Amino acid sequence: MITEEMVCIMCPLGCRLIVTKEDTGEIKVTGNKCPRGVEYGKQEMTEPLRILTSSVLVINGEIPLVSVKTTKPVPRRLINDIMKILKQTKVQAPIKAGEVIIENILNTGVDIVATRNVERI
Repeated sequence: MITEEMVCIMCPLGCRLIVTKEDTGEIKVTGNKCPRGVEYGKQEMTEPLRILTSSVLVINGEIPLVSVKTTKPVPRRLINDIMKILKQTKVQAPIKAGEVIIENILNTGVDIVATRNVERI
C-alpha cells in the first residue's frame, strides 16, 4: 500500500487529499470536498500531468524569445525531455499567438504553441 498527501488544485478550495493505492491497484481518495478532487488524486497517483510553459529563441524577431506552452497537460515524467527540445528550438519571426511551434511533441498528441506575437525586425 502507498499513501500520499497532496493539495488538490482543481478548484479554489485547495482540499488536503489523502490518496492511497492499495496492493490490489485500487486507488482511494479522501479529504476532497468536490468530485474533482477524486479525479485529481487518482491522476496524480497514476500519471501526474502538467501544463508546461517556457520560451524558445526567435531569429530576426523584435524580441529574442517567444513564450510557449503546451496545448494540453503532458506527463510530468516527460517535462525534462520536452525542455531539452525547447532549448534547442529556434523559430523565424514573425510569430503569431496560437501558432504551432512543435506539433505532437514526443508523440504525446500535444502541441507546443506560441502565447504571444513577435514581429520581424
